[in-house]
Amino acid sequence: MIAALLPDIWFFAAATAVTYVADWYLHQRGSYLVNRLGKVRAGLPIRFLLRQLMIILLLARLDLAEEPLFYAAVACFLLFYGLQAPHGALTTLIRLRRSLPVVTRNVDLHAVRIPDAPPRALLHRASEKMLHLDLPAVVGVLFAAGTGEDLLGFIGAGVTLLLAVGYNALLIPYLRRSRRAPSAPEVLKALDTWLGEYQPTVVLYFSGSSESAYQGNMWLDTMAAVEGRPLIVMRERNLVSQLADTSVPVVCVPAGTHLMNMDLSTVRVCLYPANVGKNIHMLRVPTMKHVFIGHGDSDKLASVNPYSKVYDEVWTAGRAGRDRYALADVGIRDEDIVEVGRPQLAPIESWTGTTKNPVPTVLYAPTWEGWDDNPGNTSLLLAGENIVRRLLTADSPVRVIYKPHPFTGIRSAKAKAVNARIKALVAKSAQERAADPRWVKEASAAAAGHAAAKAELGRIEARLAALANPGRAGGDESEESRVALADPARQAEIATLRADWNDAYWRSFGWWEHKTVAGARPKLYDCFNQSDAMVSDISSVVSDFIASGKPYAVTDSAQLGVDEFKRQNTAVRAAVILSNDAAEIGELLSAVADPTADALAEARHELKTYLLGPDEPTSMEQFNAAVHALAAKAEARNEGVAQRVGGQQQPAAPLPDAEAASSGAGDGTAEIIAAVDAAVDPDVTAAPDADAGIGAGPSVIR
Repeated sequence: MIAALLPDIWFFAAATAVTYVADWYLHQRGSYLVNRLGKVRAGLPIRFLLRQLMIILLLARLDLAEEPLFYAAVACFLLFYGLQAPHGALTTLIRLRRSLPVVTRNVDLHAVRIPDAPPRALLHRASEKMLHLDLPAVVGVLFAAGTGEDLLGFIGAGVTLLLAVGYNALLIPYLRRSRRAPSAPEVLKALDTWLGEYQPTVVLYFSGSSESAYQGNMWLDTMAAVEGRPLIVMRERNLVSQLADTSVPVVCVPAGTHLMNMDLSTVRVCLYPANVGKNIHMLRVPTMKHVFIGHGDSDKLASVNPYSKVYDEVWTAGRAGRDRYALADVGIRDEDIVEVGRPQLAPIESWTGTTKNPVPTVLYAPTWEGWDDNPGNTSLLLAGENIVRRLLTADSPVRVIYKPHPFTGIRSAKAKAVNARIKALVAKSAQERAADPRWVKEASAAAAGHAAAKAELGRIEARLAALANPGRAGGDESEESRVALADPARQAEIATLRADWNDAYWRSFGWWEHKTVAGARPKLYDCFNQSDAMVSDISSVVSDFIASGKPYAVTDSAQLGVDEFKRQNTAVRAAVILSNDAAEIGELLSAVADPTADALAEARHELKTYLLGPDEPTSMEQFNAAVHALAAKAEARNEGVAQRVGGQQQPAAPLPDAEAASSGAGDGTAEIIAAVDAAVDPDVTAAPDADAGIGAGPSVIR
């Protein structure tokens, strides 16, 4: 605006270029500033419109308001703005008509025809692409104004309008019926047909925020190994793409009404890894038994949530979980708790008593800050930097692996800042160690191996990316639902490649190099296997690490004192307890360096059994036994209900009027019978408040 008011055309051109680049940069980064600008009415279309308005102002200030170039620019920008409306309508309609009511994986929807998706280039960030078509006009008008060659401006305006019309023209064919996805009733009917053929018996029901995908992913291998016909039911579309590869059928049903109309009559056990509001849509089904399995076993309050009363059973890893509920006294009956071990812990390697490499590796895996400001939530805020500094400056060399929780910093700006400082601290120490003469020789000798491992990583990642989407490149979620069928050969190759990737990753840098590990890979348990000890907080990470038998430390960030801290938190009873200054870290390092100095080894062994259950039978065997037992209870319940309802329907000998009146008076029998009849036969009129008395309706009969 300043450049336009001066007027200075080349200053204006430079400022215009900066605004284009800044917009591109912010959108490429996915900056939250983009959303904030939209909320204050400075969204992307407005920013482009303002820039075009400034060009008109510039032309007026250059005394070109009466020239053909001025009118051409005004007409071009007005027409271009008008073409954006049909473009927005077309892209919206195409997306709506391409959207299925469900998203599936490993489900055969051959009964409905799902056409190929439009090219990704047409719909991906379509609004940005359309708006940027004004570039030829902007460049042409500015050059014309600067050089006096109006033809450049006319050409630029013409190119912009032709491109805009062409973009709209390319979208129109995808509105044809043959290009649309099938209607919702067709898809839901096909899904019910598949469910009738597959007849699932065990469901993992998962719902949550975009950051919570790990809670469902941790159960995928268990579901693949469960006895019966497993099914994964999800509720959020955006989580499907974050779900790890699995051979188990997956159905994402965003709408509660669609879920409640799905035929799940063969399901006998439903498993819930998280306490979320949408669970109610499945909990309402009486023909299956409902189980809270959680997404970790720890002494956090989330592990004794009173909400767990809504489930038929609560499954815990070991005796500790049972005792935790008893102490919390939140209404969970002891007979409703079943100890099933932790099947996910099978990949964790047991400690041999010696360090894996010449330099011991210590994993620092703090949990996140939580939803409140309780200092005991995480060690990150008060102790994190002290812990890492003491490890990095230990008298005997130690390698540090830092793996923060995926939620770190989503609520607390302070936690986000500390996390960034720790990453910087680890990176700086890694650089200093690389320059240290003690490690230069090691690095030189291992350089070729590291380079080969990095090259191998690239090849594996390229192959995994190719296998990730079995369909053609650019397909949308509807097309992926059509083609994402289980392929045993593909699944086996993916499993092999993942193992190879993990091996190559740890070989791609030195066993002495400090490292920050973020993202989905390598997994937390892979970090467990690479480390010789761990520092963490009160979370399921500690309980899981105990399966390795390795020394560990936990920070008493709330400063309860060692005795009180151990009394309140079962998982720390075999841990080295750290204060916020982490002065006790030497005790942990001594236990790693010298097994004879490990005074807590026996305590860890006993605690492992208490927290995670016995080694025999295996956790998977315990889990399957619990599934079978609960499925039998569901069958018995359903048979009992069917018998009772059938008995109510048997014709009875007519009673005299007076006797009938007396038999129904005061006990509600007539109302109950009428309500059951109404549930069985909708044409029968139920007694007043019958729905309130029975509640389940036809689902009871199913």
